[in-house]
Amino acid sequence: MSPIPMPGVTSGMSLENMLCSRCGDGFEPHEKIVNSTGELWHQTCFVCAQCFQEFRDGIFYEFEGRKYCEHDFHVLFAPCCGKCGEFIIGRVIKAMNANWHVKCFLCDMCKKELADTGFIRNAGRALCHECNAKVKADKLGKYVCHKCHGIIDDQPLRFRGEVYHPYHFNCTNCGVELDANAREVRSRPGYAANDMNELYCLRCHDKMGIPICGACRRPIEERVVTALGKHWHVEHFVCAKCEKPFFGHRHYEKKGLAYCETHYHQLFGNLCFVCNQVIAGDVFTAMNKAWCVHHFACSVCDQKMNQKTKFYEYDLKPVCKKCYEKFPQELRRRLRRQHEATPRKSPS
Repeated sequence: MSPIPMPGVTSGMSLENMLCSRCGDGFEPHEKIVNSTGELWHQTCFVCAQCFQEFRDGIFYEFEGRKYCEHDFHVLFAPCCGKCGEFIIGRVIKAMNANWHVKCFLCDMCKKELADTGFIRNAGRALCHECNAKVKADKLGKYVCHKCHGIIDDQPLRFRGEVYHPYHFNCTNCGVELDANAREVRSRPGYAANDMNELYCLRCHDKMGIPICGACRRPIEERVVTALGKHWHVEHFVCAKCEKPFFGHRHYEKKGLAYCETHYHQLFGNLCFVCNQVIAGDVFTAMNKAWCVHHFACSVCDQKMNQKTKFYEYDLKPVCKKCYEKFPQELRRRLRRQHEATPRKSPS
């Protein structure tokens, strides 16, 4: 309901048979009279029906024949918004067991206004149709088409960073309806990614001679890495162990997989037990471990040892003879029994 401006105040009217609409009394000569929609009032009687105060700024609201100031009208009749808590004057959206301003009734996910587009109640939330489809698809482990917002039951077509039903598109070259195997190709060099991309069916794409990445199965339009009998995007050619891209650094191949130097030697070669680096020169092996020659040392005094140095194994680490002899006799006796039970290989 819109506010009503203050009616005019008149004087000098004929007072015969005129009575105040509120108190029922007549009017004095030359008294100012309020005339509102054909009804007459003493100026002091023309007040809010609830608080009996004069109307501030001359604005009042009328409901069922009674007049109210703005504050009391809001308190008595205007609904409060379920989001901002303010009174709603004008259009009221009734939904989700509450009242809302048009600009306050939004999709819980994308924050789009729902007043004119409709909504779906999902787990106590108001969602637009698109977001509801996404939630439903997530529960089913599927994708939502970026064009029709329907759930994609089969394999999606990826195009310009979004997913679609493949049948929404046709091959740029031959016009055949596409499937999920369609290829996205940048049509003009120099444009930003996705600006001028086009779609081709697999047959037409193969005729163009564009290599396909062995990891993502997408066309490679820039730098190509050729290894393991396949082509790769630079960022997709990675170590099979740590999955870090090589970016031009050396890689090692084993059983059809590529490894960085560290993990190749860790899995198939020798890494120093101390520095964890690949042993490039002579390898010192002891206690089923590998060591750089200059890193093989007593774990107690840190004295460097070599092939001629006598050592003992303690807590899976080497101990020189001098430090070993300082151990308590009972500890040495127990270690000796362990060594006798498990023969120790000589270092090489």
